Amino acid sequence: SLFLRAYLLALWADWLQGPYLYKLYRHYSFLESQIAILYVCGLAACVLLAPVAGWLPQALGRRRTCLLFCLSYSACCLTKLSRDYFVLIVGRVLGGLSTSLLSISFEAWYVHRHAEVHDFPREWIPSTFAKAATWNHALAVGAGLVANLLAEWLHLGPVAPFVLAVPCLVACGWVVLTDWGEEESKGAPEGDKPRPLLGPAAPPVQASAGARFWRSFQEGLRCLLSDRRVMLLGGVQALFESVLYIFVFLWTPVLDPHDPPLGIVFSCLMAASMAGSLLYRLATSARYRLQPSHLLCLAVLLAFLSFFMLTFSTTPGQARPFESFIAFLLLELACGLYFPAVGFLQSRVIPEEKRAGVLAWFRLPLHLLACLGLLALHGEVSGTGGGEAGSGTRHMFGGCAVMMMAALLAMVSLFTLGKNDTELRLEGTREDGE
Repeated sequence: SLFLRAYLLALWADWLQGPYLYKLYRHYSFLESQIAILYVCGLAACVLLAPVAGWLPQALGRRRTCLLFCLSYSACCLTKLSRDYFVLIVGRVLGGLSTSLLSISFEAWYVHRHAEVHDFPREWIPSTFAKAATWNHALAVGAGLVANLLAEWLHLGPVAPFVLAVPCLVACGWVVLTDWGEEESKGAPEGDKPRPLLGPAAPPVQASAGARFWRSFQEGLRCLLSDRRVMLLGGVQALFESVLYIFVFLWTPVLDPHDPPLGIVFSCLMAASMAGSLLYRLATSARYRLQPSHLLCLAVLLAFLSFFMLTFSTTPGQARPFESFIAFLLLELACGLYFPAVGFLQSRVIPEEKRAGVLAWFRLPLHLLACLGLLALHGEVSGTGGGEAGSGTRHMFGGCAVMMMAALLAMVSLFTLGKNDTELRLEGTREDGE
């Protein structure tokens, strides 16, 4: 409960910023090409600072890294109060660092306390993460409603959800500071032991943490190159998740010219993702007995159909926002199927001790493809917006459809390679609702 209390506060603050980020930049009168650069800065920060985010828990300790997340994300939110473009770029860089820390530090603290400090069975860990995933979907839906309430119904403007996120992050930091306590376990890595904030540096400790990190990176690369299944799965992940970053940028300019309540739209999208997650649990239950690899293929196919629809619904001068909204819902449904399916397959083909390093290599092409896509869009838009007036958005959705076709081909290769591979199959059946 200590982990969930802090982690869910962090997730809530993160989701509050989702519905109105693009709208806020447009509210500040920035051109779409300028906004694309802001998004690229955030993605580039994720790429460049991901190794730092992976090293910090070993160098500072997991608990202090979580506190650093609260500070950096609060600063990121406060930069949204400025209309200065450079300040907003700094905010995007801080947001990239914070996103990397959120995905690493909290779970690392929980796993360490659970398995090494308290010596609880590791079999209990997936149950906690399943609870966190369920709450995560609910928080995303609720965050859209609250953001809509603040920004539109109370007429506080698109910056209001970012301001609300700050006290949520302060509350998260307070829980980490007061309730979590210092990490104490015999045999813990030196980087986890508490050290004074001020005083002489400890080069041997930092070198040890850095050496462990780079060794993990090298082992991840060896695993990636030695197992074709890992390579194909990484290709599917890079292609699928990079188009999601492009979708995150484009959904607002596609729908906003028609004045929908963006917070409500965001909640509907998150509800569709929740429905996909529930559909995955039902499909892998004892009643239907579908395999995660089949559901991953279905998710990629649904994403392809979604982007194929969007290439027609965003035709300049003939925009059909309702059809675009349906396509976005279909894409979020695919996301709900995709993430548990790819998580299961990763757990089977990537050894646990090498998983962090392999996933770090997966993220590199993922963010690179997303950055290249946004830069390509930046080169096509003329400043009037790509949602309805220009063809840049339509071309980008067409490119995303091509990438999903490539992901489908990778899935076919993975099927062929692992046709009789029991590691890629779900043993037995799951009980309904498990």
